[in-house]
Amino acid sequence: MLQREFTEEQVMFRDAYRKFLAQEIVPHMEDWREAGIVSREAFQRAGEQGFLMIWPEEKYGGMGDPDFRFEQIIIEETSYARAGDWYNTLHSRLVGPYLTRFGNEEQCARFLPACASGECILAIAMTEPDAGSDLAGMRSHAVRDGEDWILNGSKTFISNGINADLVIVAAKTDPENNPHAMTLFLVERGMQGFERGRNLKKMGLKAQDTAELFFNDVRVPAANVLGEPGKGFYYLMQGLAEERLIGAAGYLAAAQLSWDLTRDYVRERKAFGKPVAAFQNTQFKMAEMRTQLDIAQTYVDQQVRAFNAGQLTAVDAAKSKLYCSELQVQVAELGVQLHGGHGYMDEYPISRQYTDAKISTIYAGSSEVMKIIISRDCLGEDYTPFNTRNF
Repeated sequence: MLQREFTEEQVMFRDAYRKFLAQEIVPHMEDWREAGIVSREAFQRAGEQGFLMIWPEEKYGGMGDPDFRFEQIIIEETSYARAGDWYNTLHSRLVGPYLTRFGNEEQCARFLPACASGECILAIAMTEPDAGSDLAGMRSHAVRDGEDWILNGSKTFISNGINADLVIVAAKTDPENNPHAMTLFLVERGMQGFERGRNLKKMGLKAQDTAELFFNDVRVPAANVLGEPGKGFYYLMQGLAEERLIGAAGYLAAAQLSWDLTRDYVRERKAFGKPVAAFQNTQFKMAEMRTQLDIAQTYVDQQVRAFNAGQLTAVDAAKSKLYCSELQVQVAELGVQLHGGHGYMDEYPISRQYTDAKISTIYAGSSEVMKIIISRDCLGEDYTPFNTRNF
């Protein structure tokens, strides 16, 4: 059994959070999947018990503990409980830190306490119909009007798009002269000209609301500009390592659940008078996946330590994002195959494990984009042929 390093306090935290999920979240997941959206009460219940945003200072409603392992526990247990389409981590750890990382004291005091309590739900809007991983292709733009900014454009595939009360919106602010000159705006629910499109139907992650957002002459006051105008692109880049680590931890936990579901099934299911687990092909496939899972877990845990020490690079995190997202799909696919016809039935959890998994290799930077990032780092920007490189 793979041994992992957690403090006694963190082990107790895991047990408490696991119980919270079992009591407050898991019983409602099917209803939320049918509705296509998680109830706002889920965020509020988590906030009441201190499980929503744990990293901010206590004056903002958090624990004030920067150790990422607490967040890792939340990510793992949420995935393992099959509640990943709640998307609490996007609110808590992916979007929330933008406020403390780039915001000012007034913005933190105005928004963070409500975010920690679950009253204010967060989202971030970067992707557009014609611009995904290529942020330079973004068309949303904003121009100054006195002290304010006038924001126009549209975004798509925005997670928490329906539920969100506060959306960090990226828009170009000098498109003619500098395509990388972007600014981040804090757009609040109810601002005139801010509209939401339909809740998009998806292959998987059914409970997670994913929406189109529209900005038609939205007047954003100067107090809602996050950081310095024109530096939004660089702000987005600074959060990449953490975003990829968050993803990798979740993908790996989901893959672990797929393996466990498959292990239990092949032990019980019989074919030709003996358990499916007794066949050599099953044994070999399960052994291969078990080995890959343990190696990946060791690598992700090492990256958590590096992140806590301020040493995790975006390139290294891209490696774990690439590997763990692909592994999540592979393990779920194996599970469906070994379940046979039952694996294709929606009533069996492995079926949804498979449909939920595919997006992991696409969003937050596709596998192809991760490979480009890694290859540039290991081969060099000039793509010099292997036989002329001095490695």
